[in-house]
Amino acid sequence: MAAPMSSVGKPVVERLPSNSTSFQKKTRSKLISIPGTRPSVQNGQLLVSTGVTSLDFLLGGGLAVGTVLLVEEDRYDSYSCMILKYFLAEGVVCQHQLFVAAAQDNPDDILQELPSPILDDVAIHKPTEQSRLPSEPQDSLDAMKIAWRYQNLPKVQSTLASSTRFGHYYDVSKTMEPEIRQAAKCHRFYLPEHLSQSSTTHSPMLPSYSSLLKSLQEVIHKEGFEITVPASMSRNILRVGVHSLGSALWGDDLSCYDNPRHRHALTTFLYGLRALLRSSLSVAVVTLPSHLVQDRALMGSITRLCDNAIALESFKGSERETNPLYKDYHGLLHVQQVPHLNCLASQLPDHKDLAFKLKRKQFSIEKLHLPPDLSETVSRVSRSELVGAAVAASACGSGASGTKHLDF
Repeated sequence: MAAPMSSVGKPVVERLPSNSTSFQKKTRSKLISIPGTRPSVQNGQLLVSTGVTSLDFLLGGGLAVGTVLLVEEDRYDSYSCMILKYFLAEGVVCQHQLFVAAAQDNPDDILQELPSPILDDVAIHKPTEQSRLPSEPQDSLDAMKIAWRYQNLPKVQSTLASSTRFGHYYDVSKTMEPEIRQAAKCHRFYLPEHLSQSSTTHSPMLPSYSSLLKSLQEVIHKEGFEITVPASMSRNILRVGVHSLGSALWGDDLSCYDNPRHRHALTTFLYGLRALLRSSLSVAVVTLPSHLVQDRALMGSITRLCDNAIALESFKGSERETNPLYKDYHGLLHVQQVPHLNCLASQLPDHKDLAFKLKRKQFSIEKLHLPPDLSETVSRVSRSELVGAAVAASACGSGASGTKHLDF
């Protein structure tokens, strides 16, 4: 019996193979490639640098896009404002757009005080062999060691640094050149100028906070920072910096009374800010004078509404400023909140005792290590004084006049 004509004339390649399957290999989605960013090795989140390499290491490699970093100001607002300037300066170098909001200082004044970048830095320390004399033998240098009891102890690594380079380095003793600063696109929000233009509307937030959110939303929409923008278009990062949020200059009485009238104004603003950041390629650093907030429970709610939160405790005007234990540092740093992004358990810092110091050209965060020989030096000095006093007392006799160190 002959085969049907339809099956005879059909090519072999069109027949279904015996090993056909409906399953397809899942490929990874292509990550967004934006200058000045890199994906996180823990959760794949897009990261940007804060400008402080030690702070990037503390935050798990950098600041995730779409999150808020809360910096609780020190009492004199010296070091918290410096972290904000580092964050903005890193955006200028990476050619990101900036959005600077302030109620006290004009944003132009903040931008003029950005630290100068070290554009040719490679983070390579000069070897010590260059300072050696040519006639100095190597054996004599190896023979110069510390005390024998410290030889077998591991070396203490105080600096917080990653094995891979991310971000740039800056010289705080110099300000950024106007040519570099003006090359970046910056959006400014100065509260005294916007309050006169804002209209009175019924909103659960203060007029200052509502105006700030509205201005930020307009910038995100006009400049194309929304995630819904087609990927074919060139993408960039918007860095948002807000200085001294929650102070009385913003019209908030949070730092004035134990029971403020606008109790939920700042928390409502943070909800709106996080909603804007989550739906756009934006990242924010907000400084807040937490030492002026009377209600500590409310301050805890504000901290939990932010993805990252650190607190700076300066030694200025305190007893620790003259304490020899903290002579190498300018203040303590406390990690109040760590991010929980695309994971059930967040990565906690390995070391909780952290301190910061401002060198002549650099701001850095280090592990707090007390001097190992301070207590023993004090004990040796006190022991020698006691022995000398005992010898003097025995030589002079019990009837000798004068003040005695040991009186039994």
